[in-house]
This record gives sequence, C-alpha cells and structure tokens, in this order.
Amino acid sequence: MIDKSSASLTEVLSKIKDGSTIMIGGFGTAGQPTELIDGLIELGKKELVIINNNAGNGDYGLAKLIKADAVRKIICSFPRQSDSYIFDEAYRAGKIELELVPQGNLACRIQAAGMGLGPIYTPTGFGTLLAEGKPTLNYEGKDYVLENPLRADFALIKAQQGDRWGNLVYRKAARNFGPIMAMAADCTIAQVSEVVELGALDPEHIITPGIFVQHVVAVKSAQ
Repeated sequence: MIDKSSASLTEVLSKIKDGSTIMIGGFGTAGQPTELIDGLIELGKKELVIINNNAGNGDYGLAKLIKADAVRKIICSFPRQSDSYIFDEAYRAGKIELELVPQGNLACRIQAAGMGLGPIYTPTGFGTLLAEGKPTLNYEGKDYVLENPLRADFALIKAQQGDRWGNLVYRKAARNFGPIMAMAADCTIAQVSEVVELGALDPEHIITPGIFVQHVVAVKSAQ
C-alpha cells in the first residue's frame, strides 16, 4: 500500500543533510511552508543552498532560516524589499552568497529541470551583468543568453490538501512555484492543512500528482 503521509515533521526533515540544495515554495509569505522551515531550524541544518522567489520577509519563515546562519547561498529573484533586513545584514556581512535570477528565468530554469531539458535560451538578461560569461545566440534577429536548469535535492512546498498517494491541491495564489519545484527536486516534502482519503480530491483540481511528491505532512496551521 502506498502511503506517503507522515505524522512526524522531524522524521521527514531529518532526511535533509547539511549542504543540501533546497527549493522552498512561496511568493513572499504566500504559500511559504513555514512549519517545514521552522523544522529545519530546529534540526540545526547548515550550509544550505536555497532556491526561492525572494530572500525572506521580516523575521518570519525563510528570513528566520537565514538569521539562524543555516543558508550558505540563496538563488532568488527579489532579495530586497522593505522588510528584508535580515538578508541585507547577512549579505553585507559576507555571511551569505547571492545568485540573482530574473523571475521569469527562475521559473523557466526550474521548469526545464522538471521536464528533463538541458540549458535553455532566453532573451531576459541579455546584454546585462547577469549574462557575463554565458553563451549567447542570435536567433531570427533576436539575442538570447544560455541559462542552466535549476535542480534541487529537496523541495519544501505548501498545499491545502493532499492524499496518501501524494496528490496535492493548492489554495489560490499560494500555489505559485510549488508545482514546478515538486517536479525539479529529487525529494519533495509537502506540508498540507489536511490529508484526505483517496478519491476525495477532484481529479480535475489536482495540480501536483503524487508521482512528484515523496512525503506529505499534515500541519494544522497551514492554509
């Protein structure tokens, strides 16, 4: 019997090793798997490479992970906003490395990895500092720069509901990067507000099928 659900957040997260590359879902705080992030902190994980849309807000979730000196490098689109003071302090102190990726490129690079593609050509970033040292191509009169797929050892994502097979449905915009991150990671851990019986999820509403999910953890505070 396939059963990917787990009652122990700590047991599931213990599979993550120091130095792992981890995709973390969320657009700011929307869809951010906060309880999974707190679990990483409690386990004392270090030297992590994080792939996320931004670099944390306030002292919550991802920002809290950076504050705990758990992150060696972050790959993201928006490292700075009005409440990114924890990342700002860490970056200025030389405690964290940043790889800046335009948001469209971030999504496409994750998708490329999930679809089993190699490097992709994109016009975004051509002629800027982000393209330095990268191969370029002129195709039908338009310039492109080559970008590598983004893969990860783990993806930590948040969904509204899941079943024991790992099928997931999301809550509105909290979906954001979750589906493509699940496809691009070797191991996907999803926190959900509820684990439902098989057949309870409308097949037409399942965004992430269980083939891309290895663990489902019910967290009461998840939305």
